[in-house]
Amino acid sequence: MVRYEGAEDYLPRDRTVTALREASADCRGCDLFADATQTVFGEGTDRARLVLVGEMPGDREDREGRPFVGPSGGLLDRALTDAGIDRDTVYVTNAVKHFRFTQEEKGKRRIHKKPSRSQVVACKPWLLAELDAIRPDVVGLLGATAAQSLFGTDFRVSARRGEVLELPGLDDPPLAVATVHPSAVLRVPDADRDRAYTEFVDDLRVVSAAL
Repeated sequence: MVRYEGAEDYLPRDRTVTALREASADCRGCDLFADATQTVFGEGTDRARLVLVGEMPGDREDREGRPFVGPSGGLLDRALTDAGIDRDTVYVTNAVKHFRFTQEEKGKRRIHKKPSRSQVVACKPWLLAELDAIRPDVVGLLGATAAQSLFGTDFRVSARRGEVLELPGLDDPPLAVATVHPSAVLRVPDADRDRAYTEFVDDLRVVSAAL
């Protein structure tokens, strides 16, 4: 059985976002690189006051090599606009940089599979390095995987969503606001989706106010 030691050994000496992105392409810190098409690193201005962190890339993100370009990304873009946040000023990334999926037959649709705790921990050095390089004022955590990657496994988005918190474990820690992942809004039944979307936008308005 192959043992993976995490991403720490793959971090470059130069900790700029550009250098981190280039180095991440060769990361073998966990087993996800073997099946994924490519590393999907964060994207946006490296001077962003707001960083949004999701779970991991999906099928389309894995193919294109960019975060939040699929259906969840479309909903996120719309919600940011409705919350009064300029999408072009935001840096978006994920807690895990490779796509994890199941596939019953070759050539069939690849189905998202939640990353394991060990995979989240293995990838955490990339996320911490991104935050250290950017030094945002606020971090928005989209979903349980993102929130627990930085606050620990006891953190519950359902209990703490929309609260303004201080992010632990960083020098000059930014504020943090946890909410649901946009994919969770898309999964809500049609009859309740407008309410779920409004609640998501309300959380993003808290993010905007914290800025």
